[in-house]
Amino acid sequence: PRKPGMTRDDLFKTNAGIVRAVCEGVAQHCPKAQVHVITNPVNSTVPIAAEVFKKAGTFDPAKLMGVTNLDVMRARAFVGAKAGVPPESVDVPVVGGHAGETILPLLSQCSPAFSFTPEEVGPLTKRIQNAGTEVVEAKAGA
Repeated sequence: PRKPGMTRDDLFKTNAGIVRAVCEGVAQHCPKAQVHVITNPVNSTVPIAAEVFKKAGTFDPAKLMGVTNLDVMRARAFVGAKAGVPPESVDVPVVGGHAGETILPLLSQCSPAFSFTPEEVGPLTKRIQNAGTEVVEAKAGA
């Protein structure tokens, strides 16, 4: 896990080798497996997995996925809290990457629809984008 003070680059350096090694094992021992990469930064580790499978001759794009549902779950929690409704009753589409400003919560597409002011949208968007860092900082005190 990302530790306080670690940048996403530091995290990548640690996790890239782990993803590579696991995928080499998958390619060798269960080449037809469906692989869901949840290792951060997902938008950088999935391409590593793809290259490992290509090199081994086992790449199937229909069987390699990056899992970034975490951003959606965080968005649901923050939007629900802001709107005063349970997060499980909220759907917030999130597109883009899995790092900071590349995370794009589509607040205008929430279901149910909410009328956030521009003054609310900016900070809410930033909180969703920086939620990973918020968690890392909160863990520092644990």
